[in-house]
Amino acid sequence: MSIHLEKSWLELLQEEFGSAYFLELDKFLAAERAGSIPIYPPEEEVFSAFYLCPFKLTRAVIIGQDPYHGPKQAKGLCFSVNEGIAHPPSLRNIFKELHREKLLHFYPESGDLTPWAKQGVLLLNATLTVRQGEAGSHQGQGWEQFTDKVIKLLNAHPYGLVFFLWGAFAKKKGKNIDRSKHIVLESGHPSPLSANRGHWFGNGHFAACNAWLEEQGQAPIDWRL
Repeated sequence: MSIHLEKSWLELLQEEFGSAYFLELDKFLAAERAGSIPIYPPEEEVFSAFYLCPFKLTRAVIIGQDPYHGPKQAKGLCFSVNEGIAHPPSLRNIFKELHREKLLHFYPESGDLTPWAKQGVLLLNATLTVRQGEAGSHQGQGWEQFTDKVIKLLNAHPYGLVFFLWGAFAKKKGKNIDRSKHIVLESGHPSPLSANRGHWFGNGHFAACNAWLEEQGQAPIDWRL
């Protein structure tokens, strides 16, 4: 597979790419892409999160599960979609919460979260690829081991980071994060089922993130698109 990562990430993860599990994952993905069912995101965008958000500049981490599985949706950033693509329900609820926290004054036309990534928000899915129309279809093939390593590296980051853990899956993925060093923001998932049960709206996470960053002498995230 094509591996496009920013230099600092490439250096930190080089050993993973030569490991037995990753070589097996590579074979699996080659076979999947040779099949008749499309695989998302496109090969050149699988590592977009690591290309747009260098390790040394990472300030916050949002953990998702796996990419969107509809045509032209996934772009290698969790919860983000390409320009011109309708916003999935979870992304709509993220924007609604940002509006409630007065960090968005207008609902954005674009669902492309690249501006967040460029400000140091790592938009990390636990599984980086998926088969069209089959949610979770690439789970259990090695991606989880790779992203566990990523989270381990982030946990050892020279500076404290903000981790957003939304829903049971993300909370489990981030269970070993050092809470004495990093700030961990937990709530229900922004999906309609969780959000409508009162487990998402009102969590105040985006404002809390900015307040903590400012306490550390850092600029807040501009969540506008």
